[in-house]
Amino acid sequence: MSWFAKLRAALGRSRESLAEIETLATARRPLDRDFWAEFEDVLISADFGMPTTEKIVGDLKLVAKHELWARSDQVIGRFKGDVRDFLTLPGGELSLRSRPAIVLVVGVNGTGKTTTIGKLAHLLRAQRKRVMVVAADTFRAAAAEQLAVWAERGGAEFLRGREGSDPSSVVYDGLSAAKARGVDVVLIDTAGRLQTKTNLMEELKKMRRVIERESGAPPDETLLVVDGTTGQNAISQARLFNETTKLTGVVVTKLDSTAKGGVLVAIVDTLELPIKFIGLGESIDALRPFDAKAFVEALFEPSTAA
Repeated sequence: MSWFAKLRAALGRSRESLAEIETLATARRPLDRDFWAEFEDVLISADFGMPTTEKIVGDLKLVAKHELWARSDQVIGRFKGDVRDFLTLPGGELSLRSRPAIVLVVGVNGTGKTTTIGKLAHLLRAQRKRVMVVAADTFRAAAAEQLAVWAERGGAEFLRGREGSDPSSVVYDGLSAAKARGVDVVLIDTAGRLQTKTNLMEELKKMRRVIERESGAPPDETLLVVDGTTGQNAISQARLFNETTKLTGVVVTKLDSTAKGGVLVAIVDTLELPIKFIGLGESIDALRPFDAKAFVEALFEPSTAA
């Protein structure tokens, strides 16, 4: 199965949620109050969220008034193109300026953060980069062991500290080792900290300070990994992590048949951060750079995609 076919299959639930969009378009309905109310309901059911939905609908109402539109198909056609353009933010590609370049990976437990690091290591190794994975999650006994397996699968070097040791000291050791070995990219795993636990968030700030002190700059990338099946909860995670350590992008995992694709639009709208990668499945090659055009084509039926 091609990557696009996998993506389209993964967005099956989203497409079902948005099926009414096609009905609204083909019916060529007048742009009355009932139409706009139904349109809002469809977007909310597809996990666009209330704030993003209100913004989308408000903007489309203004365009419809300015362009003198009278029918629903005109609105829906513009909506699909807007979604594609909206998701195409600058900075979508990894920016690895330094040597070693440092990528800090954050997120709560269960989002697929550890497997994402292994898959990202695999992608970077395919670009002939020397990669080191640093296990800065020292709280869970199994965390480092699991990460070691994925680092090996991804073809990366691996460094860990003692269980229960200071994560910032592990980061320091990792950066020192990376410089000595001539590593190109350092991927740093962090504890799957709950965003509501202030002490853990302070620890994340400390790790960032160590990186800035040792490299002379912030991390090249700070990526938040979110589970696509958690819907609007992913928005609150993204907002709080961004307040703690300035994020540069988002990785959305588990975009399987239970996920709703509208949450990607809501994340971009809320934080103005690009989606860097999406993950479909557990295989080592199941992480790909995000392509807004392909995503929108997979989200809507091929015959009607923008």
